[in-house]
Amino acid sequence: MVAIKKTLIITSLLLATAPAFAFTPEGEDIRYTKNDETFEGYFVVAQGTSKGSVIIIHDWDGLDDYERQRADMLAKQGYDAFALDIFGADNRPKAVEDKQAATNRLYQDRERMRQLTQAGIEAARAQGADNNSVLLGYCFGGAVTLEMARAGTADNIVGYASFHGGLDTPEGQQYEADSAPIFIAHGGADSIVSLNDVATLAGKLEAAATEYEIGIYANAPHAFSVFGSDRYHETADKRSWETFSDWLNDNIAP
Repeated sequence: MVAIKKTLIITSLLLATAPAFAFTPEGEDIRYTKNDETFEGYFVVAQGTSKGSVIIIHDWDGLDDYERQRADMLAKQGYDAFALDIFGADNRPKAVEDKQAATNRLYQDRERMRQLTQAGIEAARAQGADNNSVLLGYCFGGAVTLEMARAGTADNIVGYASFHGGLDTPEGQQYEADSAPIFIAHGGADSIVSLNDVATLAGKLEAAATEYEIGIYANAPHAFSVFGSDRYHETADKRSWETFSDWLNDNIAP
């Protein structure tokens, strides 16, 4: 059984605007299949000796340059990084109603959600990603990450991380004491996932004796880490990434 560690971080921040940035991917797009469906992920190998791997689950936009940039950042820190795809190759919805349709399909079929996430994990390892893996999700992807944490069915997952993700626990599901550690980064000004939702999750994790860490960043809205968006909160992004990096270093074996 894992040692129990429970941490609540409250950070006071100032609102900031998003800087302009240019990004050129350093890895490569990878096509893979599951049940005759084609998906397209993104893989970048660690710089130097790999410490482990981080598998990224995209938000409701589908896999795009945001997840690619995060993967490249992780590679610079010494991790193999794979951004998986659970919408399908070439399905990168633009309209809100299309994004809702893509995510609702998976919320309503959680077995498919888990299967497609597992397919992405296997695709990462087929590319040579280190078997010692952390799942990292953004927004919708954060909800998927916690779905996988509750299921506990993926092999060699040593941690789960969610940035401004959905926190609801579906009826009939629960967390376990022997789950890999969970990291949550949440904006205090999130109008979509409330602080009450954060407290409810913390209560469930406490009741299950699951190891977890929650960071709350004041004045940061939903999707506060998305570069270039009108929701981007620079200080919250930088501080949450630093905290996550420390957590990652503590929880993934070198």
